[in-house]
Amino acid sequence: MTYGIDIAGLHRELPLCRASDTLMIAAFVIFGDVELTVAAAAALLEKAPEFDYLVAPEAKAIPLIHEMARQSGRNEYFLTRKAKKLYMNGVFEAGVRSITTVGEQKLYMDGADAAKLSGHRIALVDDVISTGGSLRATEELVLKAGGTIAARLAILAEGVAAAERSDIIYLEALPLFDGEGRPIV
Repeated sequence: MTYGIDIAGLHRELPLCRASDTLMIAAFVIFGDVELTVAAAAALLEKAPEFDYLVAPEAKAIPLIHEMARQSGRNEYFLTRKAKKLYMNGVFEAGVRSITTVGEQKLYMDGADAAKLSGHRIALVDDVISTGGSLRATEELVLKAGGTIAARLAILAEGVAAAERSDIIYLEALPLFDGEGRPIV
């Protein structure tokens, strides 16, 4: 089963994946889809308010944030990481629960990155916002760093609750699906 969706003028068929006996989600992965990444980045930048830096959670948003930085002429963007790395110092951390990950995980921000964000307007970027957990944890890290949130940007808002949020700028709404693959509205 697939779900057809038009995003930034491009059509994609998303495979439906079972999350539980009664819930399915449409798998949206921009890895490797250069055409969609470029188009979605341009469309989000058109909708974005003024910002100084882009920040995204690792990992599926990486191609999007990279392309948004390139198109906007910014030479730098920042990621919140799923694991601490040896080169990271003065690490900030926040807990997150996501619809696509089992259990709680943590996101981490390097202290050097945090210092650059302090006093600046930050646009948070993600590929899909469902429960908002990854973005919420990333926002917590940005606020701890002293940044202010200028925008929350995503290609897709998944589910009615995400699509109805007034604090998210997104390109398209993506439904959740019942156990038979019917959209939940």
